Amino acid sequence: MEKLFKQINQTIMAELRDGEFLGLGMGGEQSTFTRINAAKVRQIGSVDEADLGFNLILNGRRTTGSISLSGDLDEDLSRARGELERLRAEVVQLPEDPYLVLPESKETSRSEKHGNLPDAEAIPEILLPAMGNVDLTGIWASGRVYQGNANSAGGYHWFASDSFSLDYSLITPSEKMVKATYAGTEWDQTAYEAFLADSITKLELISLPPKKIEPGDYRTYIASAGVSDILSMFSWGGVSEAAIRQSESCLGKMRNENVKLSSLFSFSEDFSSGFAPRFNGNGEVAPEKTTLITGGELTNTLVSTRTAKEYGVESNFASEGESMRAPSMSAGSLKESDVLELLGTGVYLSNLHYLNWSDMIGGRITGMTRYACFWVEDGKIVAPIENMRFDDSIYSFLGENLEAVTEKLQINPDVGTYEGRELSAIVCPGILLKSFSLTL
Repeated sequence: MEKLFKQINQTIMAELRDGEFLGLGMGGEQSTFTRINAAKVRQIGSVDEADLGFNLILNGRRTTGSISLSGDLDEDLSRARGELERLRAEVVQLPEDPYLVLPESKETSRSEKHGNLPDAEAIPEILLPAMGNVDLTGIWASGRVYQGNANSAGGYHWFASDSFSLDYSLITPSEKMVKATYAGTEWDQTAYEAFLADSITKLELISLPPKKIEPGDYRTYIASAGVSDILSMFSWGGVSEAAIRQSESCLGKMRNENVKLSSLFSFSEDFSSGFAPRFNGNGEVAPEKTTLITGGELTNTLVSTRTAKEYGVESNFASEGESMRAPSMSAGSLKESDVLELLGTGVYLSNLHYLNWSDMIGGRITGMTRYACFWVEDGKIVAPIENMRFDDSIYSFLGENLEAVTEKLQINPDVGTYEGRELSAIVCPGILLKSFSLTL
């Protein structure tokens, strides 16, 4: 597919007219999917698809579009030329954009990351035996995902990566569930079986009679999957420089009032894990690591070139929407084997769900406990809890109430496939809180 992208790029760029600036972005996948229900394979399929995006600029005006690619050069060149003509007719009708960013980066890069993935034919035999007789429903996805970017200034980038994920739920006869995702780039049968065994243990625990707890503040442990959900909120009115400038960020207090989070909390945009490309939609290459919060202090934000132009600051080549592309929270020193003992009596939350801001400026997040969440007494899980709503501020549970952070980091991939398999993952530990507010 890279060869096809290069051929289309070279041809279309040579046909540009005077004054036109063009950026091209290619995204696609070669994936195998396996649908599992009741721990049996129900459907196997594959997807081989690619799209080509256009970013056309003329006389301070900009428009965008996209086409699906067939893999046949002549057919795809015909589609590309047709889309370019459509955009030419459209762009002259649009108003000028005072903060327009031209696709003029001349940087080039190429990254091919090859993983160790199971053969498609072997997937049932490596997955199913460890499931035993449990009722497991899930989706296996594996294969190569790729992105390319090129522009009329001569910039060119290509990124491709192999990965796998098994996103699943274990279900009791009473329809209680344990949800988890096992994912990575290097298949490890032993690690997979241990990961699934831990989920099966939780399934046995949630089969116990549930405990109803009253609204209040509780000592709480949130596992990595739940922490990942919280950190994803930082892409929505969080670490964006534009959002802070426009008073639409939960971190405004950190910038404007010098409010700090816990010294145990450090957060970065870190591309070293290799899950996402460093280049953005304009072909600009971000630093491999940008530390955003260090020891509870806001040290950087994500700044796109558009925001830099609007506010007269320096860009670190974030995406245009200034959302996180490679979020990573630093590990601590708490061993996972010590979590229950140190928690003592309180709540163990494996997952969170339906998160939203209840007060963005105050940093308050609301959501639901979900799936395998437990009541713990004297360091032992004694019962699952009924689903509850939480509502608490990051300035509390990532501030003074953050007691410990686990030493183990877990990969929490984005398993969305709405427009194709995603190239992103949140790398984070679990957190132990002195207090967390369950409200309903």
